[in-house]
Amino acid sequence: MARTDRLMRLMDALRRLPAPVTAARLAAETDISRRQLYRDIATLRAGGALIDGEAGVGYRLTEDPALPPQSFSRLEIEALVLAVGELRQTGDAMLEEAGRTALARIIATLADGQSRQAMHTVLRSFHPPPARMDVTADMELLRLACWEELALDVRYRDLGERVTRREVWPLGISYSDGALKLLAWCCLRQDWRVFRAAGIEDACLSGRSFRPKRVSLLRDYAASQAGPGGPVKA
Repeated sequence: MARTDRLMRLMDALRRLPAPVTAARLAAETDISRRQLYRDIATLRAGGALIDGEAGVGYRLTEDPALPPQSFSRLEIEALVLAVGELRQTGDAMLEEAGRTALARIIATLADGQSRQAMHTVLRSFHPPPARMDVTADMELLRLACWEELALDVRYRDLGERVTRREVWPLGISYSDGALKLLAWCCLRQDWRVFRAAGIEDACLSGRSFRPKRVSLLRDYAASQAGPGGPVKA
């Protein structure tokens, strides 16, 4: 795990867990050894975080100067809670977990009254949530390819059960029509395509980058959206 990610996870745990938090609990939450935990606590303290406590007693985050106080209206809190709850429908478990973690981080910075509001939102569904979609695609890999502008070799099964292998240049992931979809330039068809994540049976990085072409691809895609039709569903 990268050092920055490890320290962020430790700060999240200090914000979320009831204080004082034992070293054993923090080490388990962040999946590191106690020895590494003590080093990371020292690093955070050196960076300005005020963390009370010590080994054998427990730790308490008394102030995080890197995180300014947050203030939201009641309606904004409703919107945040509802948006994170809706992530379950996408079928992307990692995205859902990231949403819950981010919401917990936000709630931890709120004043007591607003924290209670976040626990008592009005806008919610009283029906059982829909079943999570069965998405077998490696969503972490798809996101990485989009972020780093890396080409993917994919094995794709379309709605007609036809299977093809193709190289694609992914631009982004969307959730629409009740399904996760990948917008990409298809090198096989030499055109934009929208791929259902559920239809991507296998994907791997091809080792090629399309970064020099990304700006022109975005420009061309925007132009295609302005005209009739749009990207073809693969």
